[in-house]
Amino acid sequence: MAGNDLFNLIAKKQDTDNYRQLHWEGSFEEYLELVVKDPRVTRNAYQRLFDMVMSYGTEEYTQHREKITRYKFFTDPISNGRDGVFGLDKPLMRLVNIIKAAAMGYGAERRVLLLHGPVGSAKSTIARLLKKGLEVYSRSEQGRLYTFSWNMPDLHGEDAVQPCPMHEDPLRLVPSQLRSSVADEINQRTKSDFKVGIDGDLCPFCRYTFRSMMDKYSGDWTQVMKHIRVRRMVLSEKDRIGIGTFQPKDEKNQDSTELTGDINYRKIAEYGSDSDPRAFNFDGEFNVANRGIIEFIEVLKLDVAFLYDLLGASQEHKIKPKKFAQTDIDEVIIGHTNEPEYRKLQSNELMEAFRDRTVKIDIPYNVRLTDEINIYSRDFNKEKVKKHIAPHTIEMAAMWAVLTRLEAPKKSDLSTLQKLKLYNGKTLPGYTEDHIIELKTEAPREGMNGISPRYIQDKLSNALVALQDVNCVNPFMVMNELESGLQHHSLISNEDHRKQYKELLATIKEEYEEIVKNEVQRAISADEEAIAKLCQNYIDNIKAYTQKEKVRNKYTGQIEPPDERLMRSIEEKIEIPESRKDDFRREIMNYIGALAIDGRQFDFRMNERLHRALELKLFEDQKDSIKLSTLVSSVVDRETQEKIDIVKSRLIRNMGYCETCASDVLNFVASIFARGDTKGGGRHK
Repeated sequence: MAGNDLFNLIAKKQDTDNYRQLHWEGSFEEYLELVVKDPRVTRNAYQRLFDMVMSYGTEEYTQHREKITRYKFFTDPISNGRDGVFGLDKPLMRLVNIIKAAAMGYGAERRVLLLHGPVGSAKSTIARLLKKGLEVYSRSEQGRLYTFSWNMPDLHGEDAVQPCPMHEDPLRLVPSQLRSSVADEINQRTKSDFKVGIDGDLCPFCRYTFRSMMDKYSGDWTQVMKHIRVRRMVLSEKDRIGIGTFQPKDEKNQDSTELTGDINYRKIAEYGSDSDPRAFNFDGEFNVANRGIIEFIEVLKLDVAFLYDLLGASQEHKIKPKKFAQTDIDEVIIGHTNEPEYRKLQSNELMEAFRDRTVKIDIPYNVRLTDEINIYSRDFNKEKVKKHIAPHTIEMAAMWAVLTRLEAPKKSDLSTLQKLKLYNGKTLPGYTEDHIIELKTEAPREGMNGISPRYIQDKLSNALVALQDVNCVNPFMVMNELESGLQHHSLISNEDHRKQYKELLATIKEEYEEIVKNEVQRAISADEEAIAKLCQNYIDNIKAYTQKEKVRNKYTGQIEPPDERLMRSIEEKIEIPESRKDDFRREIMNYIGALAIDGRQFDFRMNERLHRALELKLFEDQKDSIKLSTLVSSVVDRETQEKIDIVKSRLIRNMGYCETCASDVLNFVASIFARGDTKGGGRHK
């Protein structure tokens, strides 16, 4: 009974109307009507690829005074973000611009698109996305395209359907001498801005069949067209229709027929000649990818003979199947390679022609922390991971990965960690947008070296799986995995690099200490009402100070000068020097004044630096009452334990900790205070 119910459920969900649309068939005459209604069905491969990317929409934003377009397609809306690419908006913008130029016929269509970058930088993912996008687009109404089959008697006199082996556009059946006038007539009748052009010749099989049928009907083209059945074409990598993928094998097994097809020796006896196109399998990757896209995995590992095929395919849009004349193709050729292989290409003079026919698009690693975190958060989140991952675990791993990719800044007063924070949108005193642009300009190859995201993913996985008896994974566990793995990292052959990466891990550990100290301090001083009162007191005093007035003491009722000691005790928490106190106070008052003009009221949360200073001041006032250092002792009095429990509950409720990691982080911070390291969070590295 259950099986019957399931069967009926599947039956109800069948979309037969959609199936019929995707498998539409009609005559050549009906196809011409379709072309007049929507000439975009005749788009070439680059035009269709560009329209597919644009169909998902764009977003524009400015980063470091540069306008950047984000193409939503690369977030992988098709698979709910499974293959989404993070942080590569600029390289992807360049890639789409090249595709657009090719779609407009400006010359880029005669080039191989070469994605170049370090291992694990998303080159394969980008190619996979483009292939997947074209598949889905071809199933949509706006992405329709068509091909044709021959319906004619076989050798035994029985009707047989012979599909065009290279999925060509039916308009190629228009005789060459009539193409210009037919295209003009279509363009006059259509209301679309898109102009139809009829380019390229039929494949050898269709050319042979067309000539044979023309001979049979004494040149009557209309009679030949009665044997043509035009059909909707749906691109599919699995079915090898319009999408091809080629991966190099070892040199002894490489054979160029894998790209351009091979003779079908079983049919030679049937047709009598190995040069009869009916005895040839047009099933090479170039053949099956016609009208779509072909991906070359590690393209520069190809044998030289393959690269010659690639030259003609890109520049002339032609391939040379064995025993046949050059054959027209219409497809996007995209390859990817890594740095060592590309350097070999540059040093090989014999490969000059290939270099001249490639457009290199650098695909670097992320150098923006937020984007790197997004990569790992996609796989290591509450939905996928049963164990609890302590706050900052993924952040610290991502921070270390980004640090390994950054070049040390030339400015002596700026550390690599500070540079990372500037790139991630954090403001640092004395550094403007111009400084960030300058930092990027002086390090043009930033992101082309360093640790791969795959290494981080592997070590996060190890930490989650290896520690069976642990129900919460914290940053130290992951950092230990990252460090131990460096000794056997297959891609690190330089000992200096290994040493440098270990030193950067030490920097990350210091940064983590600073972060959790700040969080515990925030949890202790999380009394919003107390912060608001302290803020109001500070504002009253700086207002009196800047306006050279006195302030009323709320407790004594006396009129007194502004409380300099209070103001400085707050400002010192965020390292405002004595010489800059006036500027800082005026800055706060000007900000409050500007808000008042807009009818808005100042809130301490609006100014991150002031908010932090107030928290640190409140923490300083309260820390003696909680005595965190008693945590490292085996005996804690009940009053202190109650206060610690309140702090722990705040860590759990507000900051994402669980019972285990909240206790661990309190113990860790307590040990820091126990050794006397009580400085607030103003340190820069």
